[in-house]
Amino acid sequence: MKHPILFAAGLLCSAAVFAGAADTVSVHEPYVRLAPPNAPASAAFMVLRNTGARDVRLVRADNPASRVTELHTHLNEGGVMKMRPVPAVEIKAGGEAVLKPGGLHVMLIDLKAPLKEGEIVPITLGFDDGSSKRVDARVVNPMAGAHHHHH
Repeated sequence: MKHPILFAAGLLCSAAVFAGAADTVSVHEPYVRLAPPNAPASAAFMVLRNTGARDVRLVRADNPASRVTELHTHLNEGGVMKMRPVPAVEIKAGGEAVLKPGGLHVMLIDLKAPLKEGEIVPITLGFDDGSSKRVDARVVNPMAGAHHHHH
């Protein structure tokens, strides 16, 4: 190797490229909905905030709990709510994308095992610049939350 300094500088530059979008996006309140027993799929929700100066696109997600992970949204087609895959989730510079029930979400399809309440599902979010960020999403029972408000 003739130029170890240049090689090291090249590595630093490529590492900086991969930091990119993942460093400017912060994830708030990530959770996975507890699926009913024997349900083949569940969904993850979170708020993605982009503190950077340029728009960022979430283009993929992955997790070890399901065989397939897709970005989805809910669309109203003729009065019927339908889930559809989306190629990306746009997160505007200085803005946020809210992944919530009835809207954008991460689908966990073909679950390998039933999810347990309180369990952590590590989700890797992949951005359009090749960077990625790992998020620990806790499995929560949506019905449990509803009961707490009555006491």
